[in-house]
Amino acid sequence: MKKLFALYFRTPLVARILAGFVIGSIIGIMLWWGAAPGADAAEPAWKTYIEPFGAVFVNMLKMIVIPVIFFSLIVGSASLPISKFGRIGLKVIGWYFFCSILAAGVGVALALAINPGSGTAAQGWEAMVGGVEREQAAALETEAATEHPFRQLLLSMFENPFGALANGNFLPIIVFAIMFGLAIRVIVEASKNVKQVEQLEGLVSIFSALRDGMFKLVDWILEYSPIGVLALSIVNFGLYGPKIVGPYISVTLGVIVGIVVMVFVVYSMLLRIVTKKNPFRVFKNIQEAMIMAFMTRSSAATLPVSLKVAKEDLKVRGELASFSLPLGATINMDGVCVHLPMFAVLAANMFGFDLTAPTLILLVMTTVLASVGAGGVPGGSLMLLFIILETMGLNGQQVSVIVALALGINPILDMFETMNNITGDLVCTYVVADNENLLNVNG
Repeated sequence: MKKLFALYFRTPLVARILAGFVIGSIIGIMLWWGAAPGADAAEPAWKTYIEPFGAVFVNMLKMIVIPVIFFSLIVGSASLPISKFGRIGLKVIGWYFFCSILAAGVGVALALAINPGSGTAAQGWEAMVGGVEREQAAALETEAATEHPFRQLLLSMFENPFGALANGNFLPIIVFAIMFGLAIRVIVEASKNVKQVEQLEGLVSIFSALRDGMFKLVDWILEYSPIGVLALSIVNFGLYGPKIVGPYISVTLGVIVGIVVMVFVVYSMLLRIVTKKNPFRVFKNIQEAMIMAFMTRSSAATLPVSLKVAKEDLKVRGELASFSLPLGATINMDGVCVHLPMFAVLAANMFGFDLTAPTLILLVMTTVLASVGAGGVPGGSLMLLFIILETMGLNGQQVSVIVALALGINPILDMFETMNNITGDLVCTYVVADNENLLNVNG
């Protein structure tokens, strides 16, 4: 038994998750094929014993997601050297947010065009939702329809932060954490009171320690994830059989196409229009970082390579690269912004939610705001998926289904997303460097 546990923990987490997904899918399909005709009308007995293991995993992630995002955003925004970098810092942040909005827009547009989970596949999934859940969804839609979209969006961003924390209302938590962190930074840089500065820096250190503690909890939870994925896969495939493969293919292809559009269309146009440079020459100079990001699936692990490429190949001056790239690894998640809307549309199709124009605007805004700080969070895109799904009004059972789908293909998508993130960091840094004459043109 000890050897079995040792082998389990020695195996890379990604391999364990994939193994859990594959084994769970096979077992689930076998249960689906072995079910008697008409057995799907009643809940199978095996579901009672298997489903809780998956539900526990989902509940643990939901337990940790709010404190992780809250502490990460406060620390990240409080660490921005506002007065030191001034105009240049604002330009870097502005370009990052601009590209994130474009990425979220590309993700929403492709998701609506591909429409994953629509048609016959959605009918099987909708059977999972009971009458009470349908009534709740209808009530949410009615409430959204009776309130002006601008008023709804604006008021949803500014609420009592403690009430939002208690209720799991993500958007006001994100807005409050960013504003609070920036307020701390402004006071630290402007104050001449040494004691006050020390107190605020100590407060940031406490938030940083709390964030690190949450990261360790996430590590522990992720160690359980293969078991959770195994259980969720058995339940999903056992109830609905091979017909759920369609959403996997459509979502995977949709995300990859979206990332290709971001890298080779959006970034290319940005480089051509703003810097007047050949975009493919820039891509050639940063290919080492792009490949490293694809292989490691980690923006943090790729950061040393990104800094080297920016200084040596793009000729960006060190003072800009040393500020812009670490910041980008934290707040610029263009790949995630492409990815999340695809699962949001998938969820809407599976569970019968209407995606109105105000809902799509809120989806883009939430995706962009939520992506800030995701780079420092283990399993960041999975955490953000909870925010998006909760914002849409999905209940716990519905969230479990989408999370199971996301976990099954996340290792594949994560490679493309990380490459997109790193490419966006380097492109935005190069654009600012060119605009501010921070390129070492003579080598």
